[in-house]
Amino acid sequence: MIDVLSILGIFLGVLAVILGNLFEGGHLSALFNLPAALIVLGGTIGAAALQTSVDNLKRSISLLVWVFVPPVVPFDKGIQKVVLWANAARRDGLLGLETMAEQEEDHFAQKGLQLLVDGSEPEMIRSMMEVELIVREQRDLDAARLFESMGGYAPTIGILGAVMGLIHVMGNLANPAELGSGIAVAFVATIYGVAFANLFLLPVAGKIKSNIREQSNYRELIIEGIIAIAEGENPRAIQLKLDGFLR
Repeated sequence: MIDVLSILGIFLGVLAVILGNLFEGGHLSALFNLPAALIVLGGTIGAAALQTSVDNLKRSISLLVWVFVPPVVPFDKGIQKVVLWANAARRDGLLGLETMAEQEEDHFAQKGLQLLVDGSEPEMIRSMMEVELIVREQRDLDAARLFESMGGYAPTIGILGAVMGLIHVMGNLANPAELGSGIAVAFVATIYGVAFANLFLLPVAGKIKSNIREQSNYRELIIEGIIAIAEGENPRAIQLKLDGFLR
């Protein structure tokens, strides 16, 4: 499902900058400058590529989709599944979960069920599942932090573009009539850098982190449910415990 709020946020941010410029008497054409855009975009992407690995870069690009099409985190269905497993375990024993483990589509939940079927101790199950949770979460957070880093680089590179423009202006001091417009164009790079960072890159990083937290909370729900089954808790008690994950 498309996140309309994200699209609306980007649209409103850009529209506010454009309208603000027009209300101050500026011209729309003054905000468009290809060399400035090339410096800011190219410099920011280049600096980000320098600091990260190929795998992390690929992961960051794939997570960008989450901003507009966030992954579904089915807390309600997760609780229902855990209660179903608990009832099956109480009725048929832990070995009765083997068929459910084979049919489970979620790899994380499938791993937990298989550990249950194998008769692993609750603490061992928790330890093994938490390791996978932490590794997944850290990998995704590293991908999100790349956008945060780009949000830090963009304004600085925008200033670099402005300084380069001013150097060009200073080389034309013999023509005072062009100084004003030349300086205005030079500072467009600063606008690009600040706007790119604060209207897109940093919000994108925040949105991705929010999705990562949701997914981690869901995996914690699965862990707590499977541990409760391993300890032989009543299915009704398990449901009441896991209801705490609902908002």
